[in-house]
Amino acid sequence: MLPLVFLADTPTLLAGSGPAFDKRRALLEGAGLRHLTFAPGRPDVSLLQGQRLVFGAGLPSECAEWLAAAARARRITVNIEDVPHLCDVHVPALVRRGDLLLTVSTGGRAPALAAALRARLESAFGPEWETRLDELAAQRQRLRAAGARPAEVIDALGAQIDGAGWLGAARALGTRGA
Repeated sequence: MLPLVFLADTPTLLAGSGPAFDKRRALLEGAGLRHLTFAPGRPDVSLLQGQRLVFGAGLPSECAEWLAAAARARRITVNIEDVPHLCDVHVPALVRRGDLLLTVSTGGRAPALAAALRARLESAFGPEWETRLDELAAQRQRLRAAGARPAEVIDALGAQIDGAGWLGAARALGTRGA
């Protein structure tokens, strides 16, 4: 497995229906993707033009198989929800705090474990982490503008994180300080 993050400008198609489609739509919109196309049911093949990522959710098997084959024939990365053999990628369990993204994957082998770990991460990394990330990003920008080398920036931000005690909750998850 190789985790990747698709950027907001990635042209993405979601095809499907029902609760699975609605759930996947909320996930994609929550990710801030700006070039989303939605197709109820089986999409017209013309909708695949220009897409870089295709999701199918709540599709009948014949339609899911067609969508996966059509996407792959056009070299488009595809995910058909809950049908691993039709997927090039899968979506891990996510915890999003602004631009901070924490993920858990079991490669589809133990979704209950991924869900349990996601719940632990959600409680350990609350909404305040969005602001913390903003603080660190601003400090990083100031240091870089002042000419600090990458190693100096990392050291300074690490000291800020440690000094604020922000990872105390992570230690409760079983991580150890170096």
